[in-house]
Amino acid sequence: MLTIGEKQFHSRLFLGTGKYPNMDIQKEAVDVSGTEVLTFSVRRMNVFDASQPNFLEKIDLNRYQLLPNTAGAKTAKEAVRTARLAKASGLCDMIKVEVIGCDKTLLPDPVETLKATETLVKEGFIVLPYTSCDVVLSKKLEEIGAHAVMPGASPIGSGQGIINPTNMRFIVEQANIPVIVDAGIGSPADASLAMDLGADAVLLNTAVSQAKDPVRMAEAMKLGIEAGRLGYEAGRIPRKRYATASSPTEGISIG
Repeated sequence: MLTIGEKQFHSRLFLGTGKYPNMDIQKEAVDVSGTEVLTFSVRRMNVFDASQPNFLEKIDLNRYQLLPNTAGAKTAKEAVRTARLAKASGLCDMIKVEVIGCDKTLLPDPVETLKATETLVKEGFIVLPYTSCDVVLSKKLEEIGAHAVMPGASPIGSGQGIINPTNMRFIVEQANIPVIVDAGIGSPADASLAMDLGADAVLLNTAVSQAKDPVRMAEAMKLGIEAGRLGYEAGRIPRKRYATASSPTEGISIG
């Protein structure tokens, strides 16, 4: 069971809702993924005008925990304003803080992310900040009250997978709050590796929505995450330099 703040989830897959070919495919992919958490950009919502198009209209939102994010924010002030807008519209009191510091790489601004997280924690939000894969920054976010940290595997939408597994493992080993690997996941193998490293969950979007078959990829991601988590809990064998016989050698008569 994954616990974030006072919320609990069986699924360890968090799924984005953008870039699907159409809303029917989006709904089917969400259904088969088994996810319980859907994330979306507050900027895409017509939060105060029900007459406007709703990109989530095909989805039964009563079945899911909504996780609005502050995508588009470049300062702490903008992120806080977006979070307050989401809360005021009744969407959710859980927010993914995303403050982009570089337009080319879409990597997060660590200073502004810290500022926004600190403010929103004080205001009572359940705060999940998107961060670079940095153990020191992750610890500082935890110390100021973040309810989970979301280190990026690699640049958003790149599909490069986890480019620094050593740093990711350091973050996992030292965290006392959930670690949710976010951004850059490209395949079920990437998602499984994240879980095998000890992550508590994975958030992804493009790898599913832009796949040749988004529905089958959503199911594959679900299975990859389940396999990775199961393997992590089972405990892998230690790596050795030389071979070890798979079968017992005791009791074998020679000659």
